[in-house]
Amino acid sequence: MAYESFAQVYDRFMEDTPYDSWTEYLKEIFKKHNLIHSTNIIADLGCGTGNMTERLAENGFDMIGVDLSEEMLAIASEKAVEKNLDILYLNQDMREFELYGTVDAIVSICDSINYITEPDDLLEVFKLVNNYLDPKGLFVFDINTIYKFEKVLGCNSFCETTENSAYTWENYYDTDEQINEFYTNFFIETNNGLYERHEEYHYERGYSIEDIKELLEEAGLVFEAVYDELTFHEPTERSQRIFFVAREKGKERNK
Repeated sequence: MAYESFAQVYDRFMEDTPYDSWTEYLKEIFKKHNLIHSTNIIADLGCGTGNMTERLAENGFDMIGVDLSEEMLAIASEKAVEKNLDILYLNQDMREFELYGTVDAIVSICDSINYITEPDDLLEVFKLVNNYLDPKGLFVFDINTIYKFEKVLGCNSFCETTENSAYTWENYYDTDEQINEFYTNFFIETNNGLYERHEEYHYERGYSIEDIKELLEEAGLVFEAVYDELTFHEPTERSQRIFFVAREKGKERNK
């Protein structure tokens, strides 16, 4: 589902997320895998409040951000204006996104792919990615691993507080269905000093490396690599977040 109430406090609770490290890591991946700069445009699927989108824009890329949540995109747009960044944000479902043309690369960071809980839907996403990439363009994305869902999140509860907000997170992972469900309660301080309570349910699917590779190849993309987070090493059994690199196949580059 789209983040709704959480959009108001998303950035507060994501302050410790390594966006800067991910940005540098993406640049290293682009270099290692020889990203061809034709349009200098990158699309960010599931961009949320634009934390990765704006960092890539600050590094010289022309950015397009795609997200299902109007609330998240409103915040992303406000931040872009404040930072004088020219970013095109599109309110679209990544399962049926449409761009105005092809792009050098498409990225999807912070486990947005896990939110696509039906393999058939994920196949459609991958087909669209292949369609909108320039010839030999790159697709880079991460996922939360099954190990993380089973052994780290499991059936546990988490909580966090900030100066004027708090949340609780109750997690449940169904090993048979490979669906991770988390129920969140948010308490957000209003202008009169009272706190409003909001609740949301979110669902992510656990995909194996083989699951992803098969779907990429079925969609027409070329699987190139999978790495443990922030490294160029192969994932281990205890990897919690892994990054995939795939390449467009099927288009001819103009000579």
